[in-house]
Amino acid sequence: MSGSRHRALGGGVQQHVLDYLKRMQVERPGFSYEIQKGHENENSGGGVVFWADPVCKINYSFFGDAVTFDTTYRTHRFKVPFASFAGINHHGQPVLFGCALIFDESESSFLWLFQTWLRAMGSLPHPVSLIIEPDRNIELAAAQVLPQTRHRYCKQEVLQQTLEKLSDVSQSHPGFGAEFKQCIDGAETINEFESHWQSLLQRYYLMDNQLLQSMYATREQWVPVYMRNTFFGQLSGNGGGLNSFFDGFVTASTTMQMIVKQYEKALASWNEEELKADHETTNTTPSLKTPSPMERQAANLYTKRIFMKFQEELVETLANPATKVDDSGDVVRYRVAKFGEDHRGHTVSFCSFENKATCSCQMFEFSGIICRHVLAVFRAKNVLTLPSHYILKRWTRDARTGGAILEQECGSEIPNGTPESSTSKYNNLRQEAIKYVEEGAKSIHVYKVAMNALQEAAKKISAVNSGLPSGTPSTNGSGQDLLPAIGESESAAASQSVDEKEKKIQDLTMELEKTNQRCEVYRTNLLAVLRDMEEQKMKLSVKVQNARLSMKE
Repeated sequence: MSGSRHRALGGGVQQHVLDYLKRMQVERPGFSYEIQKGHENENSGGGVVFWADPVCKINYSFFGDAVTFDTTYRTHRFKVPFASFAGINHHGQPVLFGCALIFDESESSFLWLFQTWLRAMGSLPHPVSLIIEPDRNIELAAAQVLPQTRHRYCKQEVLQQTLEKLSDVSQSHPGFGAEFKQCIDGAETINEFESHWQSLLQRYYLMDNQLLQSMYATREQWVPVYMRNTFFGQLSGNGGGLNSFFDGFVTASTTMQMIVKQYEKALASWNEEELKADHETTNTTPSLKTPSPMERQAANLYTKRIFMKFQEELVETLANPATKVDDSGDVVRYRVAKFGEDHRGHTVSFCSFENKATCSCQMFEFSGIICRHVLAVFRAKNVLTLPSHYILKRWTRDARTGGAILEQECGSEIPNGTPESSTSKYNNLRQEAIKYVEEGAKSIHVYKVAMNALQEAAKKISAVNSGLPSGTPSTNGSGQDLLPAIGESESAAASQSVDEKEKKIQDLTMELEKTNQRCEVYRTNLLAVLRDMEEQKMKLSVKVQNARLSMKE
């Protein structure tokens, strides 16, 4: 779907969205939005509007290695040209990195959007991979802004569009669709795909079909077997769909009047889903299926969803024995195949000196989870625990702690002498808030106590945000920590020049603004917890009322 398509950017409905973005920028420090230059006037027609809240950058700092640019609205003919940048968190759930309304689909507009989004993410590393729609303008823009990132088409969109255009073939040959998908998804090696593709085209007399010829020319951008050497963070073997953050919230029937409400609903819903997954991971003990120390290790490291995926691979080693085929040097090669399926085996190269293994299936490179074939070799070599280089932090229980990426790449945003990074404090507060939710839901009495405590905390945070005098630096410690810092700066300032004093004031002012932004993130998440507890209160009230009615009956 190439070319330039324009949609009207005017009218009261569009103004409603712009008013919302302006209000959020005032109410939430760290919230930002931009309108493409030349289209700042909402009545000018065309252009792109981008926005991101403070949590988007925090999400990107932990899970920005694999990004999806979701433009589902284009192929599904949505009323609202709503697009999003998203990724996948440590529970396999979508997380948001930013949103856009795209009224001009030219290459220059997509170029502006990618540049604006990347700038909003700060100086964090570019993503390892990016999933996009098969569109020439999007592809060209992404290649200019993210030249080192591996770009890939959404396979699901490619298959859907192809089968729609080949509907006459499917009608004449009902089995064509299933066979076509098997050719794409079933191939485990490049040679296998090439062989099946040529066989398919010959059998259905499609050798001269221009659509299939163009698809074959771009096969390295959508056929799974060509991309398994790159991390895409997808847990399914073939990495088919977009795993959209707004699936079910923004649909073909969503209007511009509804978009803000649906946007906030999606944010609240996925925030709740992550809290639930955190709670389930923390408060449930996984059922172990083997006596392996490695399985116990993984159960303590990974989130529940990721552990179940790892456990599945580990159990499969029982049916996938490793057979040594070459032991001529430092690297030993094994053939690993399921019983009775020797023709579909995989080759694993193992270096005992480094405790490293690589598999021809490339599952670890693609998803970050070690495969059954490497685990079978570990079993044969008596490697009892998972080597650290096979544990991606992004899949662990502690994925949102430490803020390693944010601290390394955004060091200028973290004040000197700060005992904890902003992301670390964010996650500590988040975990404490979860405890209130867990305990508060146990009884009405405990619920009221927890609710009062959270409301009081919200008031104090609000007072801190609005009560600090302009130019006064905030610290991460107690009030006592502030007084010596001020005294030291005043005594030092006596011997400084006027220019140095002004620079010091500017530095302190910037530090205050950044601290206020971090406080706003904490406040936003506390308020989200309060809303969750209010909903829980309503549900409990309904249950109590129903119980009373049933007793009367």
